[in-house]
Amino acid sequence: MYETLAMFIDGQWVQGSDGRSEDVLNPATGASLGRLPHASRADLDRALEAARKGFKVWRSTNAYDRAKVMRKAAQLIRDRQEQISQILTLEEGKTIGEARLEVGTTADIIEWMAEEGRRAYGRIIPGRMANVRQMAIKEPVGPCAAFTPWNFPGVTPARKIAGALGAGCSLIIKASEETPGTCIAMVRAFADAGLPAGVLNLVFGVPSEISTYLIGSPVIRKISFTGSIPVGKHLAKMAAEGMKKATMELGGHSPVIVFDDVDPVKVADIAAAGKYRNAGQVCIAPTRFFVHESNYKKFAERFTEIAQGMKLGNGLEASTQMGPMANERRVGAMEAFVGDAKAKGAKVAAGGERHGNAGYFFRPTVLTDVPGDARVLNDEPFGPVAPIMPFKTFDEVIERANALPYGLAAYAFTNSTKTATAVADAVESGMVGVNHLAISLPETPFGGIKESGYGHEGGIEGLEAYLNTKFVTQLGA
Repeated sequence: MYETLAMFIDGQWVQGSDGRSEDVLNPATGASLGRLPHASRADLDRALEAARKGFKVWRSTNAYDRAKVMRKAAQLIRDRQEQISQILTLEEGKTIGEARLEVGTTADIIEWMAEEGRRAYGRIIPGRMANVRQMAIKEPVGPCAAFTPWNFPGVTPARKIAGALGAGCSLIIKASEETPGTCIAMVRAFADAGLPAGVLNLVFGVPSEISTYLIGSPVIRKISFTGSIPVGKHLAKMAAEGMKKATMELGGHSPVIVFDDVDPVKVADIAAAGKYRNAGQVCIAPTRFFVHESNYKKFAERFTEIAQGMKLGNGLEASTQMGPMANERRVGAMEAFVGDAKAKGAKVAAGGERHGNAGYFFRPTVLTDVPGDARVLNDEPFGPVAPIMPFKTFDEVIERANALPYGLAAYAFTNSTKTATAVADAVESGMVGVNHLAISLPETPFGGIKESGYGHEGGIEGLEAYLNTKFVTQLGA
């Protein structure tokens, strides 16, 4: 069921020229799925030259024909949805249902951006004199480099690939070495759809070595990174040295505010489903639950009941409700968060420990009576640990929600239009969901503020990130 592991450079599937490789592990079992080749510097030089040549070909291809290739790739991904979904679950661990949804969304992103690329319009600006013509023209920025994490190995690469290709750019993407098969399958669809050689290149290796080499190359004119805040800051500094455009989608620690005018049981159902999706390994996952004191007890009880009743297991099994963590280090991180919270007085209402003796499973966890200095309230947990705290007043909860340097996503539940408007205005976040959690769609901007990054993927903003604006003023004879 698993993919043949290889890199894709200048239209060819290749192994690394210096023989370096690493194991890709199944997080449900710890067993190896295959050996992944690493790129040498010579391989990266080939990819850079391919991207340089590919850009010349792709930018001169009209937007109508570019869209045809991208739509065909999206359709091939849909045709291969079940196969790619199984690959995704094998290497990342999420349930097969979540994987199918992700693969379908991946195709939607590519198709949407293919069509948006046909609408990368400039504009005519009226001149001050009759014989002056003024134009703002949109042009692709050039060859790009993208770096993606392991938690959404379909959707995250798709955003970067689709944005770059839709704008007319070429791309070198370094997908996660822990979940390479999904991106390989996606790139295979583009190759089979007739994408010209060099337009899309896929490499793997030691992340710091790859990013340093690619970002430092004068060939690359824009980078896009999804990952941690410390790494994002480092890459942004390197990009700044070359005055390269950059999109940074970094960490989050999303507050969820549950007001007193909603049904706490119904909201707990929605919130728990969102929290434990992909074992909590979601950058926009609800992670800090602030519940009005009048609803706190019922909300916490229902949330705990859901956590205790979830079935953990291999994501390929239809009955599994939550799969494993992606790797061993995430299990250790969860143990550290829970241990710190307990030491500072928090109560473990559910979970709080590893599950089983094979694979990387951690029980869905609920923490109550969590003090403000607990790590889980200040550092992104990125796992199935849910701290739940009561609040009294609007001003108090807004101050607590905005207290951290994160600003990626936030959520609120209220039946009051006045409160909904007020909280949406007051919360410091790049994305806000009111009464639901569905904030990530192909046609909407995705991005954060503060230390959660800058720039957007998705929506018209996701295409704009890969375009330059050129002003042309022409004086008639």
